[in-house]
Amino acid sequence: MTEPTHKPLTLFFDLDGTLSDPREGITRSLQHALECLGRPYPSKSELKQFIGPPLRWTFPRLLGADDESLIERALAYYRDRYGDVGLFENEVYPGVPELLQALQGNGYRMYLVTSKPKVYSDRIIRHFGFDRFFAEVFGPELNGRFDEKVELIEFILRELSLDPRRTIMIGDRARDIESGRTHGTHTIGVTYGFGSLAEIAAAGPDQICHSPNDIHPAIVRQSERL
Repeated sequence: MTEPTHKPLTLFFDLDGTLSDPREGITRSLQHALECLGRPYPSKSELKQFIGPPLRWTFPRLLGADDESLIERALAYYRDRYGDVGLFENEVYPGVPELLQALQGNGYRMYLVTSKPKVYSDRIIRHFGFDRFFAEVFGPELNGRFDEKVELIEFILRELSLDPRRTIMIGDRARDIESGRTHGTHTIGVTYGFGSLAEIAAAGPDQICHSPNDIHPAIVRQSERL
């Protein structure tokens, strides 16, 4: 693979469904929260669709209510379990460590840009030893600030004075692709996470990858188009 001779692009990586598979920890913590509230809870397979979006979007749909106090209780029960146990019920996708190592070795500057609260994301990437690859971790605060990825990307581009035309957002859900496109970044959608091929394709990414092994070549192709 021949790397571009000009300065490498900046890469924004999503976490859940892109670098690692957190379904066990997230679905079990969602079930725990609903059980604590005395509510019936869906199966883990039924909860898969809720991996990726912010919890303040998820719980109103699971509870069938917009009651703020009820949602805050659900969040507290979820975080009680997730912060102690759930965040470690998580597996790195095969090929991801090698991908990050290769990208770093070729001079790409990488940032983690996730809908998972930063307090958890920091712990997860340290747990996996990925902190050495990322210049910085960006994610929502527990109070809900930056829950929406479109707002988070806007903040990062402005805060770091990045050129969106030389930035790629890489993620597994439509909101990753749509948020990047809103602010003029290039986008790569992945289908091995939690968004279906139909969801990803409908969001209109520049490229689609079906495995972590496809991502580096896709980045090189995107660089060559500039």
